[in-house]
Amino acid sequence: MAFLLTLVGIMAVGFLLWRVFGSSLIDDDGARVPAAKRGPVGPDDDPEFLMDLDRRSRGTNGSDPDDHQH
Repeated sequence: MAFLLTLVGIMAVGFLLWRVFGSSLIDDDGARVPAAKRGPVGPDDDPEFLMDLDRRSRGTNGSDPDDHQH
């Protein structure tokens, strides 16, 4: 039982140390480099952008696609 408690304690301390010091990387010169941040999100989740893209791919000029005059 003491072995398991010791093991859990070591794992908890290791996790905390990893969270504190593991958030940055070390480059070739030994200098700390912050971990890469997530870049900007692309426009593909913008509904207006998607509608414009769909409109362009269909070749319409921005008018209502159901409003065809033959």
